Amino acid sequence: MISFTSRVDSIVVALLFTILAVPANAESMVGRTILPFSAPDHHGQQVDLATYKDAELIVVAFLGTQCPLAKLYSVRLQEMSQQYANQKVAFIGVDSNVQDSLTEIGAFVRKHQLTYPLLKDLGHVVADRFQARRTPEVFVLDQQRIIRYRGRVDDQYVVGLVRDHADREDLKQALNELLAGKKVSVPETQPLGCIIGRARQPQQNSSVTYSDHIARILQDRCVECHRDGEIAPFSLTSYDDAAAWGEMMAEVVSEGRMPPWHANPRYGHFSNDRSMTDQEIQLLTTWVKNGCPEGNPADVPPPRTFVEGWSLPKDPDLVVEMRDRPFTVPADAGKQGVAYQNFWVDPGFTTDRWIKAAEIRPGNRAVVHHIIVYVHPEGKGRGGDSFLTAYVPGLRPQPLPAGTAKKIPAGSWFRFQVHYTPIGSVQEDMSKVGFVFANPEEITHEVRTTEVANAKFELEPYKSGQVVTARSKSSPVELELLSFSPHMHLRGQSFRYELELADGTKQILLDVPHYDFNWQTQYRLAEPFIVPPGARLHCTATFDNSASNLANPDPSIAVRWGDQSWDEMMIGYFDIRLPLDQASQSPQGRRNGGAPLRTGLNVPELMKRHDQDGDRKLSRGEAEAMPLLARAFDRVDTDQDGHVSERELETAITQLQKQQNR
Repeated sequence: MISFTSRVDSIVVALLFTILAVPANAESMVGRTILPFSAPDHHGQQVDLATYKDAELIVVAFLGTQCPLAKLYSVRLQEMSQQYANQKVAFIGVDSNVQDSLTEIGAFVRKHQLTYPLLKDLGHVVADRFQARRTPEVFVLDQQRIIRYRGRVDDQYVVGLVRDHADREDLKQALNELLAGKKVSVPETQPLGCIIGRARQPQQNSSVTYSDHIARILQDRCVECHRDGEIAPFSLTSYDDAAAWGEMMAEVVSEGRMPPWHANPRYGHFSNDRSMTDQEIQLLTTWVKNGCPEGNPADVPPPRTFVEGWSLPKDPDLVVEMRDRPFTVPADAGKQGVAYQNFWVDPGFTTDRWIKAAEIRPGNRAVVHHIIVYVHPEGKGRGGDSFLTAYVPGLRPQPLPAGTAKKIPAGSWFRFQVHYTPIGSVQEDMSKVGFVFANPEEITHEVRTTEVANAKFELEPYKSGQVVTARSKSSPVELELLSFSPHMHLRGQSFRYELELADGTKQILLDVPHYDFNWQTQYRLAEPFIVPPGARLHCTATFDNSASNLANPDPSIAVRWGDQSWDEMMIGYFDIRLPLDQASQSPQGRRNGGAPLRTGLNVPELMKRHDQDGDRKLSRGEAEAMPLLARAFDRVDTDQDGHVSERELETAITQLQKQQNR
């Protein structure tokens, strides 16, 4: 259900922090001669530019060990170095980051299996000579060592997006033109990536220091992700870390790209609001402008403490792996990708269990797009399910409010729904989920996750601002809203939740004016919002299927509902809580009416009842037992494969209910 575009989730998260177009230089470096230079490689051996006197062309690539794009392009440069080896083209990597040691450079070389040298540019002398600013940034030198091309490797990666392929391979084009004796048709492009970490001379009299100000801001806004072992590409837990990334931080914060928070501040108050205040932004900007001074280390606040390996408030009471052996992800699964995997696990619960915190930890973030864990109270493959927890970028686990928990009935099975994306090499994954249990005697309210959705829409080609709406049934009881989780894919533009009371008045609860597919944020209300009986939730989404949407996989096609990121979805997830006496009166499970505002029916039960051959889809013959479906079979079978899947059936039922609720 929830899908992402990136091949590597940590790379996608990092792209929002690191990828920005470099501003135009005051003076172009193309046409300038580069004097010989030398620097040590990761073995400590000096490598001299003069060594490559026989090379017709030299590619000098500035890289960094922690920059997500540098990681991707270091491998691509390795492939190119092999492709052009017989054409007298040499490749040299240069790491000018003050924060990258020879040991880290060596590990980088081994991990990415690089055969071209990667040099440590002490004091960023080489970077200054080239006026290099980003990683990755490449330069092509001719035999006279004159710069003939400067910029990006290609255009595959744009702000916040890993595209399926490059439309223009700039570096290859430049090399091919030069080798053919031609001038480079596009001699300069804008590189994308991380700012090179240069050493700075701090102002000792600065009114803003790391110890007094910046450490506190980073602890409050950043280190939850920017620490060892977490999703961010580098740590910000020490002065050296922060100073090295200072200029990059100032840039993305001033642009509003970090910290990731997209809610309109005019509506609602949220406990997990990550946005920086104007004062915090000004302090960070001033600190960087003043050379990132450290201040008195004794003034640094105590570090935040985290559970090792988890973001839970304590060590999990129970850890459940998705199965007894790793799942093998192929190197390539073709255009359709790896089919969604469903792994069933019996946790062996003989009594009802109450969960106050849960977290999914992917075993291999390189290939795991997302994971949803569902609870099946009636056992494996039976009855309805309920949404328990998910792993998506931007979603940080947080304990439920005191006295509330999610219920897992005795005898329930877990279903791990996992979406994998191949990365070009065979990989294995063994993901898991950890739980913190609540004391049943302390529970007064049950929490359930449900949704308002519209699965019957079609986006026109080459058009932005296309509106899709959905609304819930009227709530039969008073309930409390706890959080909102809007979900769309690559064409998502904006999303809004509104509450309509029985008298027709409306109130905006959450407004996301600039939806960002790379951050599947759960907006948690600071205080529960009371929904009176008779109220409905309205969700309004807008989509941009135009060519101006750089994330758009193909603006020329009409787009409908689908699981993959090149399809679209329109779902307004939300958490509600009910007093135990009310919760006990409705069945467990989001698909069988367990949540008062749920829009769907018990589709799994319908499938189970009529799926005679057990293939988890309905043939035309099996559909004859449902006259309405039989008559509309060809319209419901949207992929025209001669069968109706569970998703296609739920889509049709959702649209029917929407029409009935008008």
